[in-house]
Amino acid sequence: MYKKWTLWATALLLSGCCHTTNTQPQGNTYPKLESHGEMPILAWHSIAADCTTLERFQELKEAGFTHHFSGYPDTTAMAQALDLAQQSGLKVIISCPELESDPENTVRRFMTHPATAGYFMRDEPATPSFPALGEWAHRIQSVDSAHFCYLNLLPTYAPLEALVAESYRDYVHRFDQEVPLQLLSFDHYPIVGDTYRGDWYENLEIFSDEARQAGKPFWAFALATAHTPYPIPTLAMLRFQMYSNLAYGAQGLQYFTYWTPGKNPNWNFHHGPIGLDGKRTDVYDKIQTMNREIQAYSGVFLGAKVLGVHHTGDTLPQGTTPLTTLPAGVQKLETVGAGAVVSELQNDTHRYLVIVNRDFLHSMELHLEVAPDVQRIMKDGSIVPASLYSTTLMVESGDALIYRLQ
Repeated sequence: MYKKWTLWATALLLSGCCHTTNTQPQGNTYPKLESHGEMPILAWHSIAADCTTLERFQELKEAGFTHHFSGYPDTTAMAQALDLAQQSGLKVIISCPELESDPENTVRRFMTHPATAGYFMRDEPATPSFPALGEWAHRIQSVDSAHFCYLNLLPTYAPLEALVAESYRDYVHRFDQEVPLQLLSFDHYPIVGDTYRGDWYENLEIFSDEARQAGKPFWAFALATAHTPYPIPTLAMLRFQMYSNLAYGAQGLQYFTYWTPGKNPNWNFHHGPIGLDGKRTDVYDKIQTMNREIQAYSGVFLGAKVLGVHHTGDTLPQGTTPLTTLPAGVQKLETVGAGAVVSELQNDTHRYLVIVNRDFLHSMELHLEVAPDVQRIMKDGSIVPASLYSTTLMVESGDALIYRLQ
């Protein structure tokens, strides 16, 4: 038996199967990615006003959220929510009727609260409301310029009649010119049934470009609560949306919604992270997993500058450009399947490669050859030599692989 073991071990050494042990740090632990802070993750339609308790805010924090947003009936209820959020380590976007009826005094009341993050104005406005929104924002910012004003713009699938603009780009550009907020945000829910909207990536192309030209960060969404025609999200669907947002440079992420809205004549909302009965659904756990991944990768994405976003595949999404030139440090990048988002980011002195599987139903075969010093960033933030892995990998549905190129 001893001779057989010796021969087997010798054969392994000669074949190179044990060569990787020299690249592992002592104890088989690897360094972790460093970050400048937490990626903002906002819960839209968060804890219901009549459920404002410390336990509920702690539950929200445990799900991986950093920001809370719900409408409150008055400033008294708003103040209670701020106090509980502070105890839970959460930030809050202010939303109550007095913020519009008496913005200056309402802002003065809340601007020094440690949990205050910003001020909610309106959702999905059309261009005719831009002048009034600009004036309202000016009144808020004249009192408090340290916290942001916040609203979401419509997606590309909204008709021009709803935007009241010449084009979607015109809509976004005019908003930035007429309502000078500190950040830009839009909602787009791409997954319909077992496919995604054809304008999903075009929306990201336009919005990220307008934000870049304006010199402002942008925030984007994933859908967490099912309603016709949108399905109950899987983890793959959440990854597909969030990693696509991040690949295009999003600096804040949002979920619609956290708490399942009540009965609505227009929408059959159901199966949100917190159900109508106030209990967690399986979506809560999926979002918790997703948010942990996002924060582990925050050193890649938070504060990153997009150097370029391209796509692979036989058929490219509308409004996108094919990958024709590989980033420095990459010798080969080929995909088999529906294709991938390929993003190159710069964060401090490091360049990163982000590869997102555009298929949230099937795995994608990736053929990747990189320089010897390239490192792979794992889902827990560990930094490992890319050479430990095969040049042929399977990327799970909707998932992303991330590499540090230098």
